[in-house]
Amino acid sequence: MGGLGLLITFFIAIVVMILMISKWRVHPFLAILSIALALGLIGGIPLTDQGEETPGIATVIGDGFSGIFTSIGIVIILGALIGLILEKTGGGFQMADALVNTVGKRFPVLATQLMGFVVSIAVFCDSGFVVLNPIRRALVRRTATASASMTVALASGLYISHVFVPPTPGPIAAATTLGLEDNLILVIGMGLLVSIPALIVAYFMSSWLGKRVTTPEDQEMTSDDVEAEYEALRASYGRLPGKLLSFLPILVPILAMAIGSVVTMAGWQGFSAELFEFFGIPVIALTLGLLMALILLGLQRRMSELLDVTEDTLRVTGPILFITGAGSALGTVIAATPLIDYITEIAPGFASIGLFFPFIVSAILKTAQGSSTVALVTTAGIVAPLLSTLGLESDIEVALAVMAIAAGAMTVSHANDSYFWVVTRFGNLTVQEGYRTHTVTTGVMGVTSIICIWVLGLFV
Repeated sequence: MGGLGLLITFFIAIVVMILMISKWRVHPFLAILSIALALGLIGGIPLTDQGEETPGIATVIGDGFSGIFTSIGIVIILGALIGLILEKTGGGFQMADALVNTVGKRFPVLATQLMGFVVSIAVFCDSGFVVLNPIRRALVRRTATASASMTVALASGLYISHVFVPPTPGPIAAATTLGLEDNLILVIGMGLLVSIPALIVAYFMSSWLGKRVTTPEDQEMTSDDVEAEYEALRASYGRLPGKLLSFLPILVPILAMAIGSVVTMAGWQGFSAELFEFFGIPVIALTLGLLMALILLGLQRRMSELLDVTEDTLRVTGPILFITGAGSALGTVIAATPLIDYITEIAPGFASIGLFFPFIVSAILKTAQGSSTVALVTTAGIVAPLLSTLGLESDIEVALAVMAIAAGAMTVSHANDSYFWVVTRFGNLTVQEGYRTHTVTTGVMGVTSIICIWVLGLFV
């Protein structure tokens, strides 16, 4: 098949994959792998190995699938385990409470947004919203702020760090697929930077929408009711960890990776430099974060729960790891077909699109099938072989590509996204109000983010 025919087949395959996941309810793992197999066969990859230089379709898919586990599997599991321990011990609650007290009750929308942003760096946005919702409800009554404003603020804060900032699995998977597994601190820094415009626009959207949407929550509960719920949540954790200790499982790995990167870039030598570089390796840095989290369990005398927490973590991360592996297999198949050679020939057209290409692909996948993680992983697999064609070759440019994918992965959250239902149900919003608030805000955040990412790309 010629290059143009293969390109058309590629786009048809992506459409079919979206339909399989969103309309025909095929699990993303099976949908992505089946599309990888079909594309490989149509693209001319042989059925069986024809020597070391010409692997068969099974070998290509197997290599792509297994490769992702060697570089990212443990990182994803450790990050999720830290997050779940923070959730179980009340560390996430303490972080949120500390931010609310720091920002103050004069700025409840900002406080709510920032507590969501910080907590979701380690905790999944869905569970983060459930954990933080009592604090949001209490602040609604304490400050007489519109419930819808606080709901959108919390949802957006959680969502922004969920897609942009590792160690959340989605951005880690995307960064690893694009070759930045050893430079996660760059991705974290870029994610924090890119989050700023998204947070700003979400803040103003939250304030504006709150004046236009009234929910039953604005009238139905008394201050005493919400305070009682808030105190009941606090009491349910038993002995809460200290606020500083609660932040350490997140801060320690970030600091370790940052120091390791500085030592590497500075070219320092000697045992001390080697030690800092060792602790800066993402797996080791997150292991340090896990040790900090285990201290929280130990202080609450709940180490006996570690087995159950670990099993819960593996149940959550298992599907993510398999989908990530399937996405990597798809990218490997694409790279093994003549499609890349053909795209290289028409590179000037793609180069002019640049960072908008991964954003558009990710946004289409996200809007069609609902999962931000699936959108991040799948788009990264598609984009990885095209990086040089798109003119994205340096580490900073590749990090911007990860951000562009992440921006698309939040555009937009609606009824096929589980997070949409968490936000609407716990925020006391109707489906229509959810579309008018949460869905619109995620769309505005995504578009704002990719514009800022594009502008940032002009200067790097």
